[in-house]
Amino acid sequence: AGRDATRAFASGDFTPAGLVDNVSGLSPSELLSIHSWLSFYSDNYDPVGKLVGRFYDENGAPTEALREVEAAIEEALKFQAESEQKKQQFPPCNSEWSSAKGTRFWCSRQSGGVHRDWAGVPRKLYQPGSQGSRCVCVRSRGAPWGQPASSQHSDRGDLDNPHLEQYEGCHPLAEQCVL
Repeated sequence: AGRDATRAFASGDFTPAGLVDNVSGLSPSELLSIHSWLSFYSDNYDPVGKLVGRFYDENGAPTEALREVEAAIEEALKFQAESEQKKQQFPPCNSEWSSAKGTRFWCSRQSGGVHRDWAGVPRKLYQPGSQGSRCVCVRSRGAPWGQPASSQHSDRGDLDNPHLEQYEGCHPLAEQCVL
């Protein structure tokens, strides 16, 4: 009580070292955790005052530090929305491995926890600026993501996305691959 422990709500560190108001250096997911706690408290409790310190001055007015954190949280929310949109466009593949059969990747109408009306085909997705790839399901018919169905694009879905690569030894339109 009477102390700002914002960082602890993101980090889970409720020791004296973690019970601080300094949130600099937190990741977008940690900032989203703070946003979630703020929403919880504002939805379930009536405010009774403001704690004078980093985020509110002696008159209860927001400080520049609060505005900076709010802006960082807004950026994290935008990043989260973009990530969700990418997950809708390129949902993760299902995968399994066994010593006898090797690795199997496959796509279904709900692989990766994303329910949709298409199954897709497995592809490697490379993110610019990061190493490695991840298996995603890719629409193989219709217009590319975000393009109107009546557009002049080919009927290949997102197969021509430059960040995708076909799995070697896998048929281009197979819904599963065993490597």
